[in-house]
Amino acid sequence: MRNILIIGAGRSASSLIEYLLNKSEAENLHITIGDLSPELARRKTKGHPRATAIAFDIFNEEQRHKEINRADIVISMLPASLHYEVAKDCIRFKKNMVTASYISPAMQDLDDEVKKNNLIFMNEIGLDPGIDHMSAMKVIDEIRSQGGRVILFESFCGGLVAPESDNNLWNYKFTWNPRNVVLAGQGGAAKFIQEGTYKYIPYNKLFRRTEFMEVEGYGRFEGYANRDSLKYRSVYGLDDALTLYRGTLRRVGFSKAWNMFIQLGMTDDSYIMENSESMSYRDYVNSFLPYHPTDSVELKMRHILKLDQDDIRWDKLVELDLFNPNKKVMLRDATPAQILEKILSDSWTLSPDDKDMIVMYHKFGYELNGEKKQIDSTMVCIGEDQTYTAMAKTVGLPVAMATLQILNGNIKTPGVQLPIYKEVYNPILKELEEFGVTFNEKHVPYMGYNPNNVAS
Repeated sequence: MRNILIIGAGRSASSLIEYLLNKSEAENLHITIGDLSPELARRKTKGHPRATAIAFDIFNEEQRHKEINRADIVISMLPASLHYEVAKDCIRFKKNMVTASYISPAMQDLDDEVKKNNLIFMNEIGLDPGIDHMSAMKVIDEIRSQGGRVILFESFCGGLVAPESDNNLWNYKFTWNPRNVVLAGQGGAAKFIQEGTYKYIPYNKLFRRTEFMEVEGYGRFEGYANRDSLKYRSVYGLDDALTLYRGTLRRVGFSKAWNMFIQLGMTDDSYIMENSESMSYRDYVNSFLPYHPTDSVELKMRHILKLDQDDIRWDKLVELDLFNPNKKVMLRDATPAQILEKILSDSWTLSPDDKDMIVMYHKFGYELNGEKKQIDSTMVCIGEDQTYTAMAKTVGLPVAMATLQILNGNIKTPGVQLPIYKEVYNPILKELEEFGVTFNEKHVPYMGYNPNNVAS
C-alpha cells in the first residue's frame, strides 16, 4: 500500500482529501492526515478505513522525520513559510513533494539538490497559483504551435460569493484567509507592463485603478492589479509581450468602497493600538477621525471621506455595524488590520449553506500571419457549501491530481517546479473538467489595451 502524507487539514484540504480517499481503493493508497488539531484531521477522514488522522507538530523534528520517512509522497498544505523544513526532510529521505504555494527563494535554492536526487517538488499547483498557470500555458502553447506570437496576456482570478448566497451590499464574503484579504496589495507598488510601457500603482491608488470585464451568465466584474505581474514573463516565455497584467476580481463597486479603509488607515498592520481589547467598534472607527467637540462619529466619517447622503458606500459601512458602541473588539495588542479583519468576519463569514464562487478570466492577444487576434477564456466554479467550497475544490483537486500523477510516474521531470509543462497540465486540466472546472474559450476581436475600460 502506498502512503500519502498530508500535512495540514485546513479549509483548502477538504476536496483534496475527499478526492484521494475516493481513489484509495483503485490506486492502493493509504492517506495519513497530520494536523495540530487531531480532531480536525479526524473529521476530514470521515471514518474511512484507508485514512489515519494524527496530531502533527511541524516543529517536532523527530515526528516530522518519522512520518516523512514512512510516506511515499508528501503534500504540504501548511502556510508557505513552513514548507522549507518539510522540503529539506523530503530531500533527506528522498521523497517527492507537492504544495499549492508560491515558490519561495529558499525553496528555489533547493532546485539543484532536488534534481541531484531525481525528485519532483511540484509547487503552485492550486488555484491561483496553479489552475491559472495550467490554463494559460495550454492556450499559449497552442498559439505558438500555430506559429503565433503572444503580444498580450491578462489574467484575473477572484474568490467570491455565489449569486444565490450574495446577500450583503459588498457582494463579498471570505472564501479564504481573511487576513490575506485585508492586507491585499501591501508591500510595494503593483507593477506590470501595458502596451510596452512599465506601469506602477502605489498601494494608496491601487483600488481606484480597476479594469472592468463581463463574464457571460454572471455579469460584470472589476479587477485590480496584483503586486508583481512581471515575475512570470520569463516563466511563460512572454518576455517580448507588450502587455502582461495579472489581477484580482471583485464585483463592481467593491474596490471603491474598500479604498475607504485604506484612506483611513484601517488596513495598517505595522503598529499596535492601545487598549484594543476594551475598545468598541465605534471607538475603533473614531480613533482614525479628527477630534471635534460636538460632531458625531458618523458626521466626522462622512466629512473626511466626502460621502454624500445617497452614496451607497455609506450604507456599506453601516451594514458592517462599524458604529456600534456595544460591540467590543476583544483583541489584546491588536493592529488596525487585525481589528478590521475581526469586524469584517462578523458579516462576511460563509454560513453553513452558503456557496462561494471562483471566477477566472484570461485574455490572450496574439499575432498570426500578420493579423492580430484575441482569445478570451473564462472559468466559473460554484461551491457546494461552507466546507466543500469552490475554493477548496479548485485549490485541493489540482494538488491531489498532481500527487497521483507523480506517484504513478506520469510526471517525470525532476526539480523545484510549477505546472507549466504539457506532461503536467494536459492530464490535470482534462480531469478537472469531470469536476466542473471547465474553461470556455472564444475568439473575439482584438482589443489590445482599452483605456476606456479602466476606472479612473
